[in-house]
Amino acid sequence: MSPELLLIVLFGASYGALFHLYYGRRPRQLLAFLLASMVGFAIGQLIGEIAGLEFFTIGRLHPMEGSLGSGIFLFIAKWLKL
Repeated sequence: MSPELLLIVLFGASYGALFHLYYGRRPRQLLAFLLASMVGFAIGQLIGEIAGLEFFTIGRLHPMEGSLGSGIFLFIAKWLKL
């Protein structure tokens, strides 16, 4: 597993777990929040990579763009009541 992919999974899982601690009520929501967070982080990472944004990077990882994508996807998941 590449370091970039490992960090995407770790950041996404931690954001999803923390979001569930604050907003979650059912165990099923934990899975939905984890998945939404990881997908959102990966899409944010991809957008940062394609756009060539270099505000703050850790190697090839774009944590700011990924965090923004993760947050957007988490609030969409909450809004959809997943």
